[in-house]
Amino acid sequence: MDANKIKKGLGRGLSSLIGETKIESQKNKLGISEIVPNKYQPRKNFDEENLNDLVNSIRERGIIQPIIVRKSEDQISKYEIIAGERRWLAAQKAGLHEVPVVITEADDLKSLEFAIVENVQRHDLNPLEEAQGYQRLINEFSYDQEKVSKFIGKSRSHVANCLRILSLPQEILKLIENKKLSAGHAKILVGLENVIFVANKIIEKKLSVRQAESFVKIFKKKKSQLKRDKDPNLKQLELSIIEKIGLNVSIKNDKNNKGQIKIEYKNLDQLNKIVEILKANY
Repeated sequence: MDANKIKKGLGRGLSSLIGETKIESQKNKLGISEIVPNKYQPRKNFDEENLNDLVNSIRERGIIQPIIVRKSEDQISKYEIIAGERRWLAAQKAGLHEVPVVITEADDLKSLEFAIVENVQRHDLNPLEEAQGYQRLINEFSYDQEKVSKFIGKSRSHVANCLRILSLPQEILKLIENKKLSAGHAKILVGLENVIFVANKIIEKKLSVRQAESFVKIFKKKKSQLKRDKDPNLKQLELSIIEKIGLNVSIKNDKNNKGQIKIEYKNLDQLNKIVEILKANY
């Protein structure tokens, strides 16, 4: 094999990416302390049990796949990991003082691409980390969903569904990050008004994705039923006010005849109109 090529063991996606870069050094080992983590690493959490398995494997057989690095732009005489951070962490735990490396030239975009390909192809990312990786390609390197799809080798719908997860509240994202909710659960929760309540119920009842789908359908049905069962007199009153002021109005009234009137406005002119009506009549 050509000296400027990397062994196929790194995976088809990584091999093709590395083939686009220049191998600048034949030095094949670096000290552990000479290496720093990838600032574009999409993975925030490394599974401790899997990491310990890798540590035991490294103690027995050493590191089979070299760690791919580039010269650090931030730290002199240091090399930044492009792919293989898990191996580097395990090597430290295994007590190694140096590790096999391939030093290559790569800009920030290529470094992020390497990190995403390595993790996604090996299913090491949780759905939130995967979505955040795709979002960085879009925000920082002007990718669109189609380009992300082609680059990563997954369907555009997969990429779109991943990115939709980022619209969930931070509280829910934390549950996904901590693996209390799966990617399947996350997709069900996107767009729900009562998302935190539903998420907590899924966790509390330990619902599977299919059970969670059924729960959400029942919940939506009950909510819809409640809306349909509104007192006809209240509906008529809402309609009469809507006709008068030309804005959407919702009236809620409880058993003790306490409640609230909600008037929706879309701009300052409509707000001023509401204020004028109230001032004129009261």
